[in-house]
This record gives sequence, C-alpha cells and structure tokens, in this order.
Amino acid sequence: MNKAALSSPATAGAIAPGAPAHETKSAGFWRLTLGSIGVVYGDIGTSPLYAIRESVTAAVGVGNPASEVVVLGILSLVIWALLIVVTAKYVLILLRANNNGEGGTLALMALACRGLGPRTPFVILLGIISGALFYGDAVITPALSVLSAIEGLKIVTPALEPYVVPITAAILIALFAVQSRGTAKVAACFGPITLVWFAALATAGIWHVAQNPSVLAAFNPLHGVSFLFSHHLIGFLTLGAVFLVVTGSEALYADLGHFGRRPIQTAWLLVALPALTLNYLGQGALVLADPKTIENPFFLLYPDWALIPMVALATAATVIASQAVITGAYSLTRQAIQLGLLPRLEIRHTSAALFGQIYMPRVNTLLLIGVLLLVVMFRSSSALASAYGIAVTGTMVVTSMLAFIVIWKIWRWPALAAAALIGPFLLIDLTFLSANMLKVFEGGWMPLALGSVVMLVMYTWRRGTQILSDKTRRLELPLAELVDRLERKPPVRVPGTAIFLTADPKSAPTALLHSLKHYKVLHERNAVLTIESDPLPRVDPEDRVRIESISATFSRILVRFGFMETPNVPQALAIARKLGWQFDIMSTSFFLSRRTLRPTRTSGMPRWQDHLFIALARTANDATDYFQVPTERVVEVGTQVKV
Repeated sequence: MNKAALSSPATAGAIAPGAPAHETKSAGFWRLTLGSIGVVYGDIGTSPLYAIRESVTAAVGVGNPASEVVVLGILSLVIWALLIVVTAKYVLILLRANNNGEGGTLALMALACRGLGPRTPFVILLGIISGALFYGDAVITPALSVLSAIEGLKIVTPALEPYVVPITAAILIALFAVQSRGTAKVAACFGPITLVWFAALATAGIWHVAQNPSVLAAFNPLHGVSFLFSHHLIGFLTLGAVFLVVTGSEALYADLGHFGRRPIQTAWLLVALPALTLNYLGQGALVLADPKTIENPFFLLYPDWALIPMVALATAATVIASQAVITGAYSLTRQAIQLGLLPRLEIRHTSAALFGQIYMPRVNTLLLIGVLLLVVMFRSSSALASAYGIAVTGTMVVTSMLAFIVIWKIWRWPALAAAALIGPFLLIDLTFLSANMLKVFEGGWMPLALGSVVMLVMYTWRRGTQILSDKTRRLELPLAELVDRLERKPPVRVPGTAIFLTADPKSAPTALLHSLKHYKVLHERNAVLTIESDPLPRVDPEDRVRIESISATFSRILVRFGFMETPNVPQALAIARKLGWQFDIMSTSFFLSRRTLRPTRTSGMPRWQDHLFIALARTANDATDYFQVPTERVVEVGTQVKV
C-alpha cells in the first residue's frame, strides 16, 4: 500500500545550479528511479528469502526430494506470476489509473466513487475491505521478512537457532522505537542498499543458472500449466505458496504519487524483475543439484564466506521492507480518517521540509504489539508464510474490481471492453485467493480475523457518524434563519471575531446556539467554518477556500483538504485573508462543540455497536489538535447527544 514518508528522502538532493534542462530532468528521473528501488520494491524484493522454499515444500512435502518436473513447474509459475500479475497488471495498466497522480486502493476507491456518483455503498465497502486487509499485511510483513533474514544464522551455525526469535524481536522493537524520530536521514540510503541487494540476488542466480542452464526451460508456460493439472489439489495448494513471489506488488500502485509512473516502471523492468527472476532460477538450479538445500535454498546459494555478509544485507533489506509497510500504515490511516472511515488519531509531522514524513503513535503501538505476537506465536518464517497470502490476494481482488469501474466510468471504455481487459487479471487474483484460503487453518485465519475487526471498526464509525449527523441536522436550526433573526434583533456585541467549526454549513452550529443561550452575546464578526474532505488526493491552494457572505456580520467559510493531506486551519485562514476576509488571529476565538454521546434504543444500530461507536468517539484525537487550531484561542462548548 502508500509509503509517503519514504519517498521524498530518497529523491531529495539539489541539482547543480545552471545545469542544462535535459540534464536536470535526467538527473531527477534517475534519482526517482533509485528511490523507487528502495521504497517500492523493498517488500517484493525480499520474497526470494522464503518463496521457493515454501513452494517446493508445498509440492513435495517436508524432507522429500523434488523432481525436475516439479522444480520446472514451480519456476514457470513463479516467472509467469511476475510477468502477468506484476508486470502486465500493475506496471503496464494500473499505474495509468491514477487519481490526480496518486495511486493505492483508497485513491482508486475515491476515483470509482466519482465515476459512479455520490451513492456508492458497494464501492465504499470494497475500500473498507481493502483497507482492513492491508493492516493484516502491515502486521505480517515485518514479522515474516525480518524472521526469514535472521534464520540465515542457522545456516552459519545451528547453535544460533535458539536466538533467532529473540534477535528478531529486538530488531523489530528497535525499528518501531525509532519511528517517532522520523526516517528522513536513513531513508536516503534505502535505494542504494536495496540496489546492492538486487545485485546480490542476480549474481548468485547467474552463477547457479550457469551450472544448470536447463532451468531456463521454465520460461515455457506449459511447464507451469502441466504441473497444475497433473498434481490436482497439491498443485492448487502450491499455487498459494507461489503467490508469495508477488506479495508487495500493491506498493507499485500505492507509491505512484511519490515517484511517478516512469521511474517505477524503469526500476521494475531494468532492476527488480531481472534480479528476482535470476535468483529464483538459481534457487531452482541449486535444488535440482542438491535436493537437501530445500531447507534454505536462498542462503545456500552463497559460499560459506559470504553467509554472514548476506545475513546482514538480508536483515537490512527486510528492515527497509518493514519500514515501507509501517509508513504505509500511517498513510493509509490518514487517508481513512479523511475519508470518514476512522476516528481522528494523532498525527505528528517528523520533518519540517518533507510533507510525507508523519508518525502516528497509536498506530505504531498497535502494529508493534501485533508483530511481536506473530513472531512469538509462529516462531518461524515457514509458519508465518501460510498467513501471508490471504491479506494480499484479497487486496488484489478488490483492486481489480475497482479498476474495472474506473476503466469503465472514468476512462469511458465500453463495459465489455473493460471487462475483457480486467477480467483475466481478476480471474487470476481469485484463483490465488482460493488457493490461499486453503491455508486458513494453518495461519491464514490471522489476517482474516484482524481484517474483520478493522472492517467492523470502519463500518461502525462510518455508520455511526452518519446517524449522528442526521440526528444533529434534524435538531439544529437552519443557519440562514438564525442569522436573519440575529440581524433583526441583535444581542449585545463584543469586539473581535468568532469562528464556529461545524460539519454542516447549512445548519447553525451547536456551539453558536449554546454560546447565545449561555453568554447572550455575539462577536462583531462571525464565521461558520466547515472543513470538507475532498475525493482528490490534494487540493490546489487556489481551490482550498471558498467564502460566502451571509449578512453584514456573518460569513460562511468552506475549506477543502484532499484525503492525502492533514487539515491545517491556520493555513486555510491565511488563504482566506488573501481573498479579502479580514481578521486578527489575536482577537479571534474558535468555538468548538464537544459532544458527549449516550446510547439509545432507536439509533438504527445494535446496542453493542452503539457502545463500540461511542468508545471509538472517545478515543478520537481532540479536534483542536487534529485541525491544528491555536489552543489558546479555543472555546469548547459541551453538549450531550443520544445516538
């Protein structure tokens, strides 16, 4: 999914003054390409650590030798999965389906909603499912990746086996602990380190392929098809393990807005795809030469003297992959909040220069707890691999369905043509999902359980806020009617400006009504401020603020932020000042309504869901902090609402 915080550092760096335009453009392009190698391909680049081992083991069982037919069949499935799922679907097609330059499932959901119109509950549901499954991926990826790298120590010496889990846990704790400090400085190294990693993958692969060139026959897709049909259920189970080679491909799409289509495509076609293919072929050649190497074919590709350096390099690569998915969880959460799928959570900006550098303490803590639980529960990458595929395949299925809507409604293709393009990819995704569903009892239940919890939370929050909004709208007075009364019979005026924050610009804010009721005064100038989340990733500054005069002393201000942006009221008011709305921040008071929710039998949701919604509302971050309103200028008015 989205790794916003990692993209800019990898691409930062000044271009020499006076450089020719074509040199400037070329240098920027290659910096973006290098950055995408580290951020976009960190996850899929670590799949060789476990994918071939799990695929061959699924086909022949633990400890059994693999025949040439099995190895060539699996290699053929691996190669064509990379070519069809990653190259054709994501690199060539989906990277063109962007929402004002941004990618990712929630961006695609917003685009699909725009194409189908305002009432699109099915599309919203797809977005909720995809977002929920991503959190399962975000928990599994760090645990599986780092654990598989540290397991290389067992190849160095079996005496280190008892220390694999503690070392893995220590690395993960350290990784999550440094998140609050920002990752700009270390992220600048991600591209070069991952490039070295891919070079190491390709070098080892070339060496072993040269020893046994017969594995090149795997490029013939008939080997894969023959393996599936001749092995029946075993072949289907093996397909679930083969899917591990394409995990991480969603990052291609999610990071579209941070690197651009061309750099991502170039990095895949010139670096990642050749390196991964060569390494998988090399592992296949090694297993054919010595069936016992299936224990850990990746690390056994390398000579003894290179084992410790490769464990260190693999650990660095898996930490980079984990960092990318952690940051992706932050970005996804921010998007979900802006789209109304989650309550407000604290967002800290860890860099004054880089917009994408954010840190979310609650998300970080929950992810760390989940990752450590997985490491302790499963204790090996083989056990964790069974849990990995379901979350990713589920997300891919949703992406294909949303892509059909976008191609049909936004690109304006005929429905049959859109179905002909996306249908084969959807069929492949469903096949992979079905194969992975067979592993539910072997660990696949974990991402399903976690995803179900997140889906319930998202659905409850969206449904509860809609019910609350409808009830509040029925109880509130129309703003125009109230202003007309106040202008005809004005209360006592006090100097300064009052800004009332409300979600409904047409109704009188609760804070305004209570202020009049208790204080019986009104400021000289008043504004009703509404903040809207736009289906676009980012809103142009010139379109950010719209001001409407209601009367001589009342204005309505509408502020729009994209779902990739963090709302900032002072910045928006600075734009309003340029548009002619005059105010002095030191004589301005911001009035907010703090609602205390109480359950009722007529809410429209079950009783337990009412309590869940109220609990979520209580955990929501303070609106003052979330909208970055100056705390010393805020007046909060408490109200009690039954839902």
